[in-house]
Amino acid sequence: MKISVGREFNSLLGQKTPYCSQYNAKLLFAIPRQEKREELDIDSSCLPFSGLDIWTAFEVSWLNARGKPNAVIAEFAFQADSPFLIESKSFKLYLNSFNGSKFESQEEVESLMRNDLMMACGAPVDVIIRSLNTPEELLFQLPGHNLDGLDIEVTEYQVNPFILEVDSKGEVAYETLNSHLLKSNCLVTGQPDWGSVVIRYEGQPICHEALLKYLISFREHNEFHEQCVERIFIDIMKYCKPKYLTVYARYVRRGGLDINPYRSNYEEEFDISRLARQ
Repeated sequence: MKISVGREFNSLLGQKTPYCSQYNAKLLFAIPRQEKREELDIDSSCLPFSGLDIWTAFEVSWLNARGKPNAVIAEFAFQADSPFLIESKSFKLYLNSFNGSKFESQEEVESLMRNDLMMACGAPVDVIIRSLNTPEELLFQLPGHNLDGLDIEVTEYQVNPFILEVDSKGEVAYETLNSHLLKSNCLVTGQPDWGSVVIRYEGQPICHEALLKYLISFREHNEFHEQCVERIFIDIMKYCKPKYLTVYARYVRRGGLDINPYRSNYEEEFDISRLARQ
């Protein structure tokens, strides 16, 4: 498949951009996943994980055939093996372009979004549009043991996987751990990205203090959400060598969008709904 949507334009991220309220699929800007995966020695033709990038959009609207606005929440699920990811600002601009455009039905909007996003990322995309009149969904807490109360001294704020440690003499552990202290920065703009992360594994016990220090070491790191999660997955696999591993992060929304990447070598589904700060 030839991917052309948005590729003829320079990225709009970090640039002053005029607001567009008329539908325009060309606003989508696709970024090859493999460029950053090469840093981690990941071969996209044989990924060491499966997963999704789940986006929630809280500012989605369009006009019906008579000019009356609709306002909804939309959820998008991109496959981790798609050749491209979508740049977040271009996605926001694309969604904004529906605001002043007329459509016959919600089904038409869903179908259009599904096709546009598939053409941009190179793989099928699930699109679910939810009414604002449905009962408010419950907020969830992360599963597993929270690491944030550990009394540790932190000196590194650039990613350092050598911090990671395992107890080589310990019995095989099956643990689910979590932290709300994940923070990185946008690769282009340097704006902070705040996240919560779940790590589930089976293998030699991972040192909790070392794992928390490692997660905090992302604090001044510049990378997109999806790339940070893949880096965490690869680093833990390389330095801790678990048999099974899942890494799932839920990031705080910016511009009406949150991004929640999920990577695993054994779990196909990992259901966590919205957290309190999302």
